[in-house]
Amino acid sequence: MVNNKVFYPCRALGFVSNHVPLQVRYIKSRKENLIVTCVGKSFHTYAITHFSLLSVSAMHSSDILCMGADSFHVYTGAGCNIYAWRRGTELKHCYKGHQFNVNLLLPFGIHLISIDEGNQFIVWDIKEETKFLELNFNKDDFRITSIIHPSTYINKILLGSEQGQLQLWNINTSKLIYTFKGWRSAVTALAQTPALDVVAIGLQNGKIYIHNIKCDETIMDLLQDWGAITSISFRWDGEPIMATGSVCGNIVFWDLEKRQVASQLLGAHGSSVTGMVCLPNEPLILTSSPDNTLKLWIFDMPDGGARLLRVREGHSSAPSFIRFHGSNGHNILSAASDSSLRIFNTRTEQFNKSLGRASYNRKASKKRKAGSNDPLIMPPIIQFTSETTREKEWDNIASLHSGLTMVTTWSYDKLKMGDLKLLPERFHKKNLKGVSNVVATCLSMTRCGNFVIVGYSTGHVDRFNMQSGIWRDCYGAPEVYNGPIRGVAVDGLNQIVITGDSHGHIHFWRFKSKGSASLKLIDLEDSINFFRNHYESSMLAVALEDFSTCIIDIDTKRVIRKFSGHVGQVTDATFSPDCRWLITSSMDSSIKIWDIPSGQLINHFATEEPCISLDLSPNGETLATAHVDYLGIFLWTNSTLFSRITLKAIDPSEEAPLIALPECSYIETVEEEICLEADDSDFKSPEQISNELITLSGLPTSRWLNLLNIDIIKKRNKPKAPPKAPKLAPFFLPTIPSLSFQFDLSNENVTNSGGKTLAISNFTNYSAFSRLVDMTFETNDFSAVIDKLKSFGPSMIDFEIKSLSPESGGGSVQIMLQFLKCLEYMLMSNKDFELAISYLGVFIKAHGAIISKNEELRRYLPNIQSCHSVAWNRLQDKLLFSLSIVENFRIS
Repeated sequence: MVNNKVFYPCRALGFVSNHVPLQVRYIKSRKENLIVTCVGKSFHTYAITHFSLLSVSAMHSSDILCMGADSFHVYTGAGCNIYAWRRGTELKHCYKGHQFNVNLLLPFGIHLISIDEGNQFIVWDIKEETKFLELNFNKDDFRITSIIHPSTYINKILLGSEQGQLQLWNINTSKLIYTFKGWRSAVTALAQTPALDVVAIGLQNGKIYIHNIKCDETIMDLLQDWGAITSISFRWDGEPIMATGSVCGNIVFWDLEKRQVASQLLGAHGSSVTGMVCLPNEPLILTSSPDNTLKLWIFDMPDGGARLLRVREGHSSAPSFIRFHGSNGHNILSAASDSSLRIFNTRTEQFNKSLGRASYNRKASKKRKAGSNDPLIMPPIIQFTSETTREKEWDNIASLHSGLTMVTTWSYDKLKMGDLKLLPERFHKKNLKGVSNVVATCLSMTRCGNFVIVGYSTGHVDRFNMQSGIWRDCYGAPEVYNGPIRGVAVDGLNQIVITGDSHGHIHFWRFKSKGSASLKLIDLEDSINFFRNHYESSMLAVALEDFSTCIIDIDTKRVIRKFSGHVGQVTDATFSPDCRWLITSSMDSSIKIWDIPSGQLINHFATEEPCISLDLSPNGETLATAHVDYLGIFLWTNSTLFSRITLKAIDPSEEAPLIALPECSYIETVEEEICLEADDSDFKSPEQISNELITLSGLPTSRWLNLLNIDIIKKRNKPKAPPKAPKLAPFFLPTIPSLSFQFDLSNENVTNSGGKTLAISNFTNYSAFSRLVDMTFETNDFSAVIDKLKSFGPSMIDFEIKSLSPESGGGSVQIMLQFLKCLEYMLMSNKDFELAISYLGVFIKAHGAIISKNEELRRYLPNIQSCHSVAWNRLQDKLLFSLSIVENFRIS
């Protein structure tokens, strides 16, 4: 596949989970459980606290068929290969050896167990990526469908089969220990119970057996009325509750002590409950389903049942109509065939919202249990229109439903369906005599947000007030059209209303029509499919049934351009913000970009599945597309805003290059980029990346920022009562100045020849820090001095630097000179740059008078100045260069 020249794949929105069961990992460093869900060719990692999306893995070469997880890795099976991931995004290992698609994974200590569709059983050494054991089972005798490791059973695993039998194997000796005859129904789920030697077995016929595998005895058997058992989990917080999932989305909670149903969650999901995990020591249960939802339930109901605590969801069916909402291009409104209306944020998943499902009676539907089959749910939304002008005051979204006459309203601000149902009086049941199957076909809202104009299949066009829902006006009469209305539009100033019918007639009406005739009629000689207008430029795009698109100037009321090149029905169209481009999509799976001033095709590309709806953000940065049978929304980046691209005319009859959707843009990285490390230790950043760069110490600013003002701070913090004197140590035991009380025994060079006189080898009265500086005269190794200064607080640093002078009695001129060499070393090494500048400031402030009188110290200062200037000039050049580049991009 080749890359597109204008729009590059960015990412996908709206994917949460699919049929692959979720995985839960406890991360000790975070003290939190992480949830891993599969979304096709990649997997998502969520934090359980707020269901925030932490990471998205790289794309696999094919769809992920199974997953497993432990505290170190996430394991994914895609095709015949198995991948091990660290931190959700870092590929650590790849295991190749299966001949068929892998469908089961089980992490087992330092090993990983995998089973493929060919019934091949392989035990891998995780770190070495080698096969530890390989077994082949006959499909006709024992086809493996599930696998668990019974607790405390060392080196043993339990396998369930399609034939209903179970086998207990020792993988260390590769021997079959025992075969359980089973119950003549395929094993669909296995789970370890809180009791040792006891496992739960779920069957295809809906039965659950609690079985003691040590004695091969059934403790109890239960029957679920909802068909096959898809998942089993047990509460681990002391309650004797078992949860089982079904293919119809219901969850049953069983009281194991009473051997009966404790409670049920009817319609917990819209599809089968494939993933279900009870969290250890918490009254919480996680569930996932192919309906694209991830839910967290809490057991706090009066009857011990569970209620929904947190949810992350997307559309359960493919979106059919999408539009950007607002001027910043951050939010996308999306309608799907599940009758729901949702908001997807292009910046963060946290701001995704649901406006609910369309209902004939919203309050009655709200009282029903979530997910249950609601007869009040309306047909899917096929088209909507929205404006931001009045969204804080009343409903600002109007939508059409498949096969319905009424138009529903929604509130973006309140995130709910409105109470208004827009329906003209002529279409009430009592007035429909001899008329049937009246359907609202198109609609458009005015820029002021006060009115919505609706076209019907009978040829009527009506205007309603969005605040009250009252009918206000109609345009033309059915005799004018003699066919369904296919498109309506309004200019930006509410002066002109444009309508188009199935015969290709476009009428221009005064906004305040009051039964007046049309201003002008344009005959396009072909049936109209839909309208798409651009308010700022008064341009109107009209898609025709002959697969072409016309551009009409609303001001001059003329056709100014016609674009032909699609070989399938045009599904949607959108203008660029400056109205230079028209972007169209078609059922021929192509997306074409037309240059309106030149009337030429300048770019096109094709996707695997046809695009059924698209929209370009108001700032022109992002193109959003929805495709057939895809649950998500795909974002494409407009590369012309960030790089110079020369576009030239293209022959519309040329075949469009096939472009991978954003979810498939990094396939090659999984196959080749396998980087193994010697160990699993975390990465540590080096102390200094480059000698040419200035490296800061990383110490808190309180340790060096206020050193020059330490005297003022001490005066402000001076206590009202005098401090108590510490308990004096014996006068003959010197102490080390530090936060902890320590004796200084490092200079105990006292000799005793038996007399009463003491021979003292050194008469100097240096402080401990001065002696440390004095020790660097021969080696010029200042690392110990720098480390000592880093360990001091601000007051101690000020005291020790002031004590370096001979006047203080704790230093000398030579020690002062050596300290200047230490500062020079710090500046030349480009390390701890801010500390060196702070220490230099304190040194000059404290010893300025001595430096001015001493020629040796005075002659050494230019060395310090030179080192400082070199480092600062280099840093200044890089800062000015970066600022100039940023300013140039801002201006251009």
